[in-house]
Amino acid sequence: MKQNSEYPALKAENLTKVYGSGHTEVIAVRDVSLSVSRGEIVALLGPSGAGKSTLLALLGLIGPPNTGRITIDDTVVFENHESRVNVRTFRRQKFGFVFQKANLIPFLTAVENVRLAMEINDQPAKISKKRAMELLEYLGIAERATNLPKQLSGGEQQRVAVARALANQPSLILADEPTAALDSTRGRQVMELFAKVAHEQNAGVIVVTHDHRALDIFDRTLEMEDGKLRTNGN
Repeated sequence: MKQNSEYPALKAENLTKVYGSGHTEVIAVRDVSLSVSRGEIVALLGPSGAGKSTLLALLGLIGPPNTGRITIDDTVVFENHESRVNVRTFRRQKFGFVFQKANLIPFLTAVENVRLAMEINDQPAKISKKRAMELLEYLGIAERATNLPKQLSGGEQQRVAVARALANQPSLILADEPTAALDSTRGRQVMELFAKVAHEQNAGVIVVTHDHRALDIFDRTLEMEDGKLRTNGN
């Protein structure tokens, strides 16, 4: 596990997320604290309804916590429901996301899907094309660069999605059930890919998963139940 940064990629302190109020109140995340280093891949486990996806959304700055603090690298991003940065811009610069479905744009080729993530951040076309091809090569799918998503297998689509997530050299990659639609062999290949990315690209990677068959790939596992972490993530 490679850790070259003086700061954790992510530090979350005492996060709570509440939906509704009164008799309809649901505490989805309860006083959760954890940290993830650059170069580390962490599995987040737990039954359906445990709060895993809600926690991942908080960590990915998709929505604010009701209480608590989130620090990315050395920047405090959220503190007690208030944002300290331009969240949309910060998220584009610091995060890569991978979901259960690859969510590739169907009318763009594999390389165009990866390039788009950079061009949204105002990267020149020449640079974005070069990096996109380098990433597809790194992930073993360069020969499919000009194929549309419908011409790719599920595993190939997820590789393109991982390339897209890496496009802007993020500090963190967050993945929510990325292998749920894949068979066990392809699912393990994708998990191994995330480990490769964490260790070689020096990104912190958090993967929400129900698949216990590939846990040996992870540097660390955390478990959630009823909105709480059952293990200490610090």
